[in-house]
Amino acid sequence: MLTNLFSSFDPSTTLNIQLNWIILISMMLILPNKFWLKESLNSMMKKKIYSYMNTEMNFIYKNKQMIMILKSNFLFILIMNLSGLIPYVFTSTSHLSVSLSMAIPTWMLMMLYSWMNSTNLMFAHLLPMNTPMLIAPFMILVETLSNLIRPISLSIRLTANLIAGHLLMTLLGNINSINTILLILILQVILMMFEIAVAFIQAYVFSILLTMYSSEIP
Repeated sequence: MLTNLFSSFDPSTTLNIQLNWIILISMMLILPNKFWLKESLNSMMKKKIYSYMNTEMNFIYKNKQMIMILKSNFLFILIMNLSGLIPYVFTSTSHLSVSLSMAIPTWMLMMLYSWMNSTNLMFAHLLPMNTPMLIAPFMILVETLSNLIRPISLSIRLTANLIAGHLLMTLLGNINSINTILLILILQVILMMFEIAVAFIQAYVFSILLTMYSSEIP
């Protein structure tokens, strides 16, 4: 019995080590495919996803090193999101600390590189062209705040969308009436399909927005 609705997101084990957090490194067990003579379905799906993300990111940004980092970030988030749909597997990306730990370092890397190598251009970026002098200080403040809240908005968007779907599944799972079990089962299947789509969409949005932010680097 859950103490409250949000306790389903709390990692809990009887051991001293929080085994639920092992899911963060489980992707290392899924990715290797160099020892097979023929490509598996998992390998082919991964290549198709990589090819699609490579096309999308190259359309926005041309830096191959940064795109490689962002594609790895996308695959990591996608695996974490999908693994959270497996029964009794902890959803690590539903915690704000995990999503912040992915968004803030990448954002800080881009900001430090930009300000250290293109300081004048970064100052110029804070004021849009043809801005009236009367509202120039206000526009600089708005642009500065928008840059500062980018990693926070990325993290909250990812966490909130995952929490919302999991909460709905938890609420439906707590309904034990025999008269509505068929309806609940149908709703759970529909919601599971929706959550799979959300897992892909949120990983895609997170990575594409980071790509757009990195494309603004002078």
